[in-house]
Amino acid sequence: MSISRAPDRLPDDFAAALGHAISGFGFLEEALKRAIFALSLSGLGKRPDDRALKAWLRRMEDLADDTLGTLIDQFVKQMGNAELRGRDDLARDLRQIRYNRNMLCHASWKPTDIPGRWHPSFLNTKGEIFPGDLSAEEIADIHESTLEAAARIVSIMRATGIEGEWVGHDED
Repeated sequence: MSISRAPDRLPDDFAAALGHAISGFGFLEEALKRAIFALSLSGLGKRPDDRALKAWLRRMEDLADDTLGTLIDQFVKQMGNAELRGRDDLARDLRQIRYNRNMLCHASWKPTDIPGRWHPSFLNTKGEIFPGDLSAEEIADIHESTLEAAARIVSIMRATGIEGEWVGHDED
């Protein structure tokens, strides 16, 4: 069955770059959840009272369903509480990643007149459209910057001394 104005099939290299970028956003979400957990747990102190512990547990349960944007906001708040070095730069990078994630995940891709470039038809909640076209290489750059931010977040989490187990990873 055909649909009028159905989207063109993305070239394999472009689709692969897009898939890798999206998987990077998923890893970033996991890193954010773990870092928020670690930062907020260490913020409870050595002997939290029952009320503080119950409130913290409720917040951690809610965290499992949060969106990337909410996780970024929560992490930035926790970074402020912990007075971490470089937090303003990381917060700025995470805001850009949020924008990129929403655009890459929700765009309808249109071919352009320039081979290898596609236009993401995307209108965000602020009424902004993405102004340019993208290549597979530019999407790979977005993926790389997402993984770099995730690495910074993991190092912040590890600095708390709280690591735990990564979901789906058995380490020998």
